Amino acid sequence: MRSLPTKRLLLRDFAQSDLNDFAHLWMNKGFARISGGNGLSRKQSATLLERILARTRSDLPSQFAIIPRENPCVIGFCGFFLQNVDDLDELEIAYRLHPAHWGQGFATEAAQAVRDYAFGELKIPRVISLIHPANTASRRVAEKNGMTLKKEITF
Repeated sequence: MRSLPTKRLLLRDFAQSDLNDFAHLWMNKGFARISGGNGLSRKQSATLLERILARTRSDLPSQFAIIPRENPCVIGFCGFFLQNVDDLDELEIAYRLHPAHWGQGFATEAAQAVRDYAFGELKIPRVISLIHPANTASRRVAEKNGMTLKKEITF
């Protein structure tokens, strides 16, 4: 199982046993707000988790569960989603936290660990982040991660 330790967090591969925590996250309207705000059903969460696990099983870049060292429970995810943008496959650094953990720097800490893993360990030459224009907090995380706005697209 892959893991990325940071000062305050442990990022580790998701496991099937994380389904309850994963589904609980997606039921929160704040967690799901940029994805339409209605959250996901347990079945939809299971489908998304399976997509993540399939990439992990294939040893492809995927999402990590975010777990605070002080309170070992899954509070979100950070890692990679394969996206097709302008007919090009791109690896996106994506992150999402339960609202109870917003504003504490966890997303930035996790995104920086994933960026370092992408460039250092995986030798990936380029990563992107797709950010909804209304999500200013996510844009700040990306900026702190060394990213700059390249273009706006309809996704």
